[in-house]
Amino acid sequence: QVQLVESGGGLVQAGGSLRLACAASGRTFSSYTMGWFRQAPGKEREFVAAIRRSGGITYYVDSVKGRFTISRDNAKNTVYLQMNSLKPEDTAVYYCAADSRPWGLGSPPLDGYDYWGQGTQVTVSS
Repeated sequence: QVQLVESGGGLVQAGGSLRLACAASGRTFSSYTMGWFRQAPGKEREFVAAIRRSGGITYYVDSVKGRFTISRDNAKNTVYLQMNSLKPEDTAVYYCAADSRPWGLGSPPLDGYDYWGQGTQVTVSS
């Protein structure tokens, strides 16, 4: 069992930055792919980014490439999402998630993760 707790959300102006963190419980953090997802009002949840167990390989949805960076610290059981050049369309509840499935052909699972956090609100004003 893995419990995930996100933090770092808030209100920021367009062009600004936020850093989300997700702290995981348990001693098996390093055995999971970690992902970030988001859900805007009235929209379905979408994949944002993922990072492999060792942290060496990352994957992003096209809309955040070059602006967001996912990283992890396995010693601290924490995954981060650095968000720069934020846009109003980035406004959403952001969730971190953990998954035990292998990556396929260089890309991670894009949904159906094993464990989910409760989410943190990110609001970007124009």
